[in-house]
Amino acid sequence: MLDHEPLHREFADFCRALYGYVRFRLNHWGLRFENIKNFIVDVLLAKRGANTSVFVHLSVVVLAIAVLIAGGFISSGAVVSGSYPGVAANPLVAGATTASDSGVITSTITPVTIISDKPRDKTVEYVVKSGDTVSTIAREFGVSENTILWENNLTSGTQISAGDKLKILPVSGIAYKVEGGDTIYSIAKTYQANAQAILDFPFNDIGDDFQLKTGQRLMIPDGAPPEKPKPAPTQYLAQEQQNIAIENLGSAQFVWPATVFQQISQYFSWYHPGIDIANLGGGPIHAADSGTVTVAGWPDNQGYGSRVVIDHGNGFTTLYAHLSVVSVSPGQKVSKGQLIGMMGSTGRSTGVHLHFEVHKNGVLLNPLSFLGK
Repeated sequence: MLDHEPLHREFADFCRALYGYVRFRLNHWGLRFENIKNFIVDVLLAKRGANTSVFVHLSVVVLAIAVLIAGGFISSGAVVSGSYPGVAANPLVAGATTASDSGVITSTITPVTIISDKPRDKTVEYVVKSGDTVSTIAREFGVSENTILWENNLTSGTQISAGDKLKILPVSGIAYKVEGGDTIYSIAKTYQANAQAILDFPFNDIGDDFQLKTGQRLMIPDGAPPEKPKPAPTQYLAQEQQNIAIENLGSAQFVWPATVFQQISQYFSWYHPGIDIANLGGGPIHAADSGTVTVAGWPDNQGYGSRVVIDHGNGFTTLYAHLSVVSVSPGQKVSKGQLIGMMGSTGRSTGVHLHFEVHKNGVLLNPLSFLGK
């Protein structure tokens, strides 16, 4: 009987030797691969993207070749002229017939001109047809009715007739001819528009420096004509100093002239000789103390606008400016808290508020030092 023990031992030794050899070779090639990889990485890092364009172009070329090679394996039922086997021809071409048995369109095709809906960049002249109204014309051209009225100097009550010629702007708003000294911001303010919208309108020729040329025509999207100035209110002015009786002297204890207000929008300072009490909704204005009215109305072109001045007979006078309504007249005696007018925004004012001043023997004082808490 053969002894198999040496044979088994030799086979086990062989397997161990083979395992060691394979492991050695793998480690050897692994180290070589790591060295090559590190070299490539070092080169790429050193170039820092210098070869990026070469890699991208090479990739595009390889992809294109792959597509061409793959195209040869596509069957005769491939997509041709935008149509598929069994599906009608592309609706953008006219004269195409049905697909052949192989699914390929072989008939002559006639291209169809597709008119793009390009935004208008210029004002057009429209001849009114029978049955037209400003409303229907505005809808047809996609602008507001007011845009047509403003551009053609019409009013809402004006009737248009067949044959009339109307200028139609490309967008809703105002067309404006630039004058000397105009800026985008001044035009936007005048026509109640957004300066950015004027700049962004693609057919307004405005450079990066925002400079405008005199005579240049601009579109002001969503703009509106400036409001007509309101007529100046009736002017009253005391012509002479009023003699105030002792019993009409003020107490020098002032009450708030505006009983309802949102905030003090500006405080007393060396350049602002009073306080501004703001309220967008307006409201009544009351005499801060008893006395005699010396000024009532808008007697000059100063920025105070419509105002009331009260002499309290004890060296104090108070001024109430930017009123929308004046309810007293010069020489009239008023008591503390009496209604003298309504808050407004007349004169040099950017919003509805009351400008209130306190004078003592001609010297301006901080009103907050005298108003009750």
